[in-house]
Amino acid sequence: MVTVVDYQAGNLASVVKALQKLGAEVCVTRDCRDVEAAERIVLPGVGHFQATSRLDVSGLKQAMLAAMTRGVPLLGICVGMQWLYEGSTEAADVTGAGWFPGEVTRFPSGGEKVPHVGWNQLESLRDGALLKGIAEGEFAYFTHAWRAPVNAVTVATTRYMGGFAAASQRDNVCGVQFHPEKSGATGLKILRNFLEMERC
Repeated sequence: MVTVVDYQAGNLASVVKALQKLGAEVCVTRDCRDVEAAERIVLPGVGHFQATSRLDVSGLKQAMLAAMTRGVPLLGICVGMQWLYEGSTEAADVTGAGWFPGEVTRFPSGGEKVPHVGWNQLESLRDGALLKGIAEGEFAYFTHAWRAPVNAVTVATTRYMGGFAAASQRDNVCGVQFHPEKSGATGLKILRNFLEMERC
């Protein structure tokens, strides 16, 4: 069973459809009790980082942090990945999970177009269970204006106005800035890797 957390940040249907295509049983929920009992958790999200404040007021943040600490695999997608960091300049009054170090910042103005939208390549930095079997230079689909820093938890980067963290992993907790559910065969392989990930 995969528990998909609904905090009213959209993008649920395509994530659920991709997981079901891989044979996963999916529960979409806003209930902390479902998160507490989860075998693995997916936190999707599009739009503004402010939306993650709903995780605090609903108690879902604490439920997810407790599950992550117990070793339950969790995958954050797009804004869901950004939430795993300490916070974002997009909503300075909202704190992230702090599972990954650093702050999410906006792409600088000038130069390339912002937001960064479209297909771009993944460049591996270190081994990680999430990207097992993904060849160097595979393409994934992005749409975002804020980016996570490259640091010790980064497993893959993407080049756009400099490099940024495209995928990060610490123990059982992973995040991807791109949308695996919209990234074709590569994205499905990454989701399958998550479904097969063992608890830490």
